[in-house]
Amino acid sequence: MDRAESQIKAWSLLTLFLLTLAGCSGKTVVESDLNIKGAPDWVNEGTQILKNKNGRLFHGVGSAPAMGSESLQLSTADNRARAEVARVLSSYMNVISNDYLSSAHNSDETISSGAISQQIEAVTKLNLAGAKIVGRWRDPKTNMVYSLAELDKEQINTIVSKTDAMNSSLKEFMQSQSDSIFDRQTGGK
Repeated sequence: MDRAESQIKAWSLLTLFLLTLAGCSGKTVVESDLNIKGAPDWVNEGTQILKNKNGRLFHGVGSAPAMGSESLQLSTADNRARAEVARVLSSYMNVISNDYLSSAHNSDETISSGAISQQIEAVTKLNLAGAKIVGRWRDPKTNMVYSLAELDKEQINTIVSKTDAMNSSLKEFMQSQSDSIFDRQTGGK
């Protein structure tokens, strides 16, 4: 088997895995209620996607125990919060990919699921760079630090609109359908 065949097979297996994972994922919002008294709501609510007066947002909550170095503790909590944003963003982007592939197959458009997956992954990585830490809280009883990372879906739309290397029909699909897909993932909340 030559290298091109190996890469196609690897992308096919990855795509199949992602499609299976996304099909099993259901609702992207992770329910969490830590019941930590005195903690901000976002700590107890946990990682989620939400629609509120500030827009359509991806929230990731990360935590870190006391580590002897406050700087290391904060950095660890921040990185874990960004990783949580990456997780929910990846799930959301998998739903977009699945919906796009379904609509493209229904319209008899010729597409490469491996190429689509690669483009979705590239957009996801570009967007994760924009996830910012918008809150921190230290539990006075345990000295655990919690960080809240946030990514606005509008940033995704901006990056998609400026991406030249993306399949034009995928780009149009994302621009026209991303809000409704997001709202579906939040349960219309």
